Amino acid sequence: MNQKLFSKDFTLIVIGQIISLFGNATIRFALPLYLLNQTGSSALYGTVTACAFIPSILLSPVGGIVADRVNKRNVMVILDFFTAAMIAGFTLLMKETNLIFLITAALMLLYGIAGAYQPSVQASIPALMDQENFMAANSIINTISSFAALIGPVLGGILYSIYGLVPVLWVCVVCFTLSAVMEMFIEIPFQKQNLDGGIVKAARDDFTESLSFIRKEKPVIGKVLLVICGMNLFLAAMIMVSLPYLVTEVLDLEGLKANRLYGFAEGALAAGGLFGGIGAGVFAKKLVVQKAGNLVIACALSVFPMGVALLLFPSGIINYMVITVCCFAVMVFSTIFTVQMMAFIQTETPENLIGKVIAVIFTVSMCAQPLGNALYGILFEICKGFEYGVVLFSGVVSLFIAVGTRNIFKDFLS
Repeated sequence: MNQKLFSKDFTLIVIGQIISLFGNATIRFALPLYLLNQTGSSALYGTVTACAFIPSILLSPVGGIVADRVNKRNVMVILDFFTAAMIAGFTLLMKETNLIFLITAALMLLYGIAGAYQPSVQASIPALMDQENFMAANSIINTISSFAALIGPVLGGILYSIYGLVPVLWVCVVCFTLSAVMEMFIEIPFQKQNLDGGIVKAARDDFTESLSFIRKEKPVIGKVLLVICGMNLFLAAMIMVSLPYLVTEVLDLEGLKANRLYGFAEGALAAGGLFGGIGAGVFAKKLVVQKAGNLVIACALSVFPMGVALLLFPSGIINYMVITVCCFAVMVFSTIFTVQMMAFIQTETPENLIGKVIAVIFTVSMCAQPLGNALYGILFEICKGFEYGVVLFSGVVSLFIAVGTRNIFKDFLS
């Protein structure tokens, strides 16, 4: 008997994700922007956001272990309550402690929590529904993430520009608290596994087992992982650093509320993810995995108009519009690609390994992100006045990676 897609438990996960991810998108928008506004340094911005990824990288394997051995509902509830408490503590301490240290610590905690949290969300999908619904369920989760990321920066930008940082922080506290309460009513089937030797030994064994599965039984996953690492290093990191820096510090947007415009640009970025997620769900049966490499090429090609516009047009608003449209396109293509890959991994991985394998993929792919953030923060600092060169460099390297990996995806299911 086929399970319906929107069961009670999956619906509660979706609603909880909407609320939680809205808070997450809002605070991840507000804190780095506040730091950039206070210092004006792209190098510092890139370094701090790079440091923020380190706990996420370290805690993703732990999240995978927990996802396979503990009730996934409990993981989500505890982490959402903890996040709400952490943000409340940050709000009370922000006037009493060194700003750079406090924001760095808060972002590291936020990314670390996300690293431990997401394997439980992804691993809950196979536990709640039939295999034929994996693609649709992943599409919904990605769409929710993009929708929250769309609304979060837009509303966060408006609140931040009018009222400042503190009201944004209290909105986030409410969001994470409501999400935790909602998730308490979810029931996710799970089979408890032993933690013989403690969590450190389990982490080492699980990581080794997952790597062995990827390398020996499903080596194509390893090849895809290398592509993702390359694109994270040279494309995703460039977008993450350049968007706030260009919009708020470089482009001539006097009198146009640059912080608010940055919020709208982040919203456009998320809207691309929303459209990509919806598209992946609507056309799930028509998307051919062997041609997924074309999506990566399209991502790389979408970068070039940004660099060309920065080179040719002195108008800040024209550059802003081109950058916003290009970021939207990048997110559309990358989200469709991500949904395809996640559905494939969930289909091909045994249920007792899903959480661990997803955690390994998150961990390894995220290692490139902080390196890229630091790299582009320094490059933009060095190349002041020649920012178009940094953007075009990103496009050329990303296109080289994308074209070189097309054959991997052509033979994906062979």
